[in-house]
Amino acid sequence: MDFKLTEEHLAVQEAARDFAQTELLPGVIERDEHQKFPEEQVKKMGELGFLGMMVDPKYGGGGMDTVSYVLAMEEISKIDASASVVMSVNNSLVCWGLEKYGSEEQKMKYLPDLTSGRKIGAFCLSEPEAGSDATMQRTTAEDMGDHYLINGTKNWITNGSSASVYLVIAQTNPELRHKGINAIIVERGTPGFEIGPKENKLGIRGSDTHSLMFNDVKVPKENRIGEDGFGFKFAMSTLNGGRIGIASQALGIASGAYELALKYSKERKAFGVPISQHQAIQFKLADMATNIDAARLLCLQAAADKDAHRDYSKSGAMAKLFASKVAMDTTVEAVQIHGGYGFVKEYHVERLMRDAKITQIYEGTSEIQKIVISREILK
Repeated sequence: MDFKLTEEHLAVQEAARDFAQTELLPGVIERDEHQKFPEEQVKKMGELGFLGMMVDPKYGGGGMDTVSYVLAMEEISKIDASASVVMSVNNSLVCWGLEKYGSEEQKMKYLPDLTSGRKIGAFCLSEPEAGSDATMQRTTAEDMGDHYLINGTKNWITNGSSASVYLVIAQTNPELRHKGINAIIVERGTPGFEIGPKENKLGIRGSDTHSLMFNDVKVPKENRIGEDGFGFKFAMSTLNGGRIGIASQALGIASGAYELALKYSKERKAFGVPISQHQAIQFKLADMATNIDAARLLCLQAAADKDAHRDYSKSGAMAKLFASKVAMDTTVEAVQIHGGYGFVKEYHVERLMRDAKITQIYEGTSEIQKIVISREILK
C-alpha cells in the first residue's frame, strides 16, 4: 500500500495551487461580498484544463484520473469555493454524465466546448418539492413524438445564469414513477426557457444559483440521454461521482482554514508568547490536522475506487459525510483561533465558515449520505 502521489499527481496539485494563489485569491473577498460570478477566472480554469479533467482527450478533455481531480479541487477550494463548485458541477455532473451515458453525437456536440470552458454546464434536478426525494419530479417532459415539451420549475441550480448547457431531469410517464423520468439536454436560449432571480446566499456567494422556469420548452428527442425512463438512474449514478467532488471541496475549505489558523497562531501573541505555544490552541490545531488528514484519505479512497472501476457508492458517501463535517468543524475553530479578527472579512476564515455549510447540504445532505452508507453496509 503506497500512499505517495505520482509525479503527475504532484504536478496537477502544484498547478492548481499556483492558479488558486495567483488568479483566485486576488479579489475573492470582493466577489463574495458583491455576489460576483468569477467569470474571468472560470474562463482561465477552462483554458488550463480544470473544467474537463477526466474527459477523454478526443473530446477535448485532460484524460486524467479522479485522484488528480480530487487534488485540484482541494487546492482551488482552499481559496475560492465559489469557483470550485463551478469546476465540480462541470466535471462531475455535466461532463462525466454526458461522456458516460450520452450518445456519440451528444459527446461530440457538447463536450469540446464544456471541457474548454467556452461553455459551462448545469445539472438540474432539485425542485421546490423534490430535494432529497428526487423521485418527486414535478417538471414534466411530455412525449410529443419527435420532441419533448418541458414544463416546470427547477430550484437552487448552480451555474444557473452562466451555463449554456443544462441537463434537465423531468417526468415523462408519471404512472411509472421514477422509472418514467428522463434526462434531457436543454440549451440556453431555447424559447420558453427562463432564468429566475439569483439567490442571495449565506455562502459560495460568487456562485450563481438560480431557479429555472420551463414553459412549453420544445426539445428534440435526440437530446434525451439514454433510453426512455433512464433519467433517474442517470441522476443517481452521476451524483455518486459528484459526491467525490463536493467531498474534495469540503476538504479544501477545511485545509484552507487550517492553514490560515496555523499561520495566525504563530504570529499572534498573548501573555507574552505566540498563541501556538498555548496548549488550548495546540489541541485545536492537532484535532484539525488529524481530521483533515482522515478526510483526505477518505476522498482519495473514493477516487481510487472510481478509477479502479469498483463500486464507490459507499466510499463516496463516506467521504462527503465526513469531509463536510470536518469543513464545518474546522472553519468554526479557525474563526475561534483568530478571535475577533476571525469575525472580520479580510482574514478570510469567516467566508470559509459560511462556505463550509453548503457542503453538508447540496448533492445529497448528510442525512442522505447516512442512508446511502447504511444501505450499503446492510446489504
